[in-house]
Amino acid sequence: MPATKQTGFRFPSAFTILFALIVLMAALTWIIPAGQYDRVASEALGKDVPVAGSYAPTEANPQGLFDVILAPIAGFYDPMSYAARAIDVSLFVLIIGGFIGVVTATGAIDAGIARAMLRLKGREKWMIPILMALFALGGTTYGMAEETLAFYVLLIPVMIAAKYDALTAVAVILLGAGVGVLGSTINAFSTVIASDAAGVTFADGLLLRLGILLVCFAVTVAFVMRYAARVRADPTASLVYDKKAANEAHFLSDALGETVAYTGLHKIVLGLFALTFAVMIWGVSLGGWWMAEMSGLFLAAAIAIGIVARLGEGRLVDAFVGGARDLLGVALIIGLARGIVVVMDAGLITDTILHAAETSVAGLSQTAFILVIYWIEVGLSFFVPSTSGLAVLSMPILAPVADFAGVKRELVVTAFATASGIVNLITPTSAVVMGALGIGRVPYERWLRFIWPLLLVLTLVIMAALAMAVTFGAAP
Repeated sequence: MPATKQTGFRFPSAFTILFALIVLMAALTWIIPAGQYDRVASEALGKDVPVAGSYAPTEANPQGLFDVILAPIAGFYDPMSYAARAIDVSLFVLIIGGFIGVVTATGAIDAGIARAMLRLKGREKWMIPILMALFALGGTTYGMAEETLAFYVLLIPVMIAAKYDALTAVAVILLGAGVGVLGSTINAFSTVIASDAAGVTFADGLLLRLGILLVCFAVTVAFVMRYAARVRADPTASLVYDKKAANEAHFLSDALGETVAYTGLHKIVLGLFALTFAVMIWGVSLGGWWMAEMSGLFLAAAIAIGIVARLGEGRLVDAFVGGARDLLGVALIIGLARGIVVVMDAGLITDTILHAAETSVAGLSQTAFILVIYWIEVGLSFFVPSTSGLAVLSMPILAPVADFAGVKRELVVTAFATASGIVNLITPTSAVVMGALGIGRVPYERWLRFIWPLLLVLTLVIMAALAMAVTFGAAP
């Protein structure tokens, strides 16, 4: 596919945005008055928490150029009040990236999807919910996003041959994985990191997020299937109908490619893949595990899968390193984002901002508070599309505010996860969104025309769920 020439304004990357925020926060330490809360140990959280009403001004400590340069470095190893060190989380991210790389190298994921499509021959419409369920499973468990880019070339020809269009294929993958991330249950790059930063475990609020996932998934599948049925009945109903002939010539030129065998080995690999996440849930919920233990689990699982799949030492190492390399940007963003809080803490303005937030929500009901938090996260997500980066940026500030509002912290985590997930279905700052549309030859404005009714419904579902959770005593 020839590269499309890009013109006009290019939105800054997450790295640029986060470093600019470090500079901004350093500048604000010269403007915002310094202050601190008294803190007491919380037996429930095992951490020190601020005492409401104890805020008092203190001597200023403005941050300069040298502090700005050191902030991203300090962000990796400087311990924070509500989170593990970023180096622990970043290492976990790299190891889970290596694990995913090894699983992908076995061909089990490709074979599993190909097997599902083969079984549905003559019942093509059921490819949509089944494939979306597979991608949603990846999204909710490990934040499947960039990994989906490999599947568009496989699925688009199949969808076009089944009398659908390229937009349908893009929607199956992008919305399937996206709604999984939106309803992140055990996603290490969203709810695990956010919960860590908020001072709770990711098991807190798990049932609420599962409920949101199931409802949003059902709505999204119905939406995509309705569009696909219209296109199959009347090709002119396609939002990319003007590209129909060109897309058929482009994507069907290889006659759908070769059949991928689904072997017993692939079944074993996918079984081990699922077992790894099950063990992680048990370890965190009942075994007292955290970042070090989870990192060890995924490292051991990657080695075991590589041995079972007979990848050999060379391929196993290459796959693991390649997978870790793919997530290096995420790992670096974690340290960079925490550099923002390092500057704020060193400049003694974190508690001042927290005090302002405490004051601003004093008159809000609990329902109004959680909905305002949701929309704050929506706004931030447009500028920081990385779920992990946004988690470590916002949770240390917003989660403690929930204590003052009488709202459980796991609800703030859920508000963050859903807000970040829904924005990352459309934001042009996301390489996943723009890459998917580029591969599928779907213009960005057509994607917006397609998705806006769905976004409206999903937003109403999320807001209703958050409001109900507050009303009935927050998430279980």
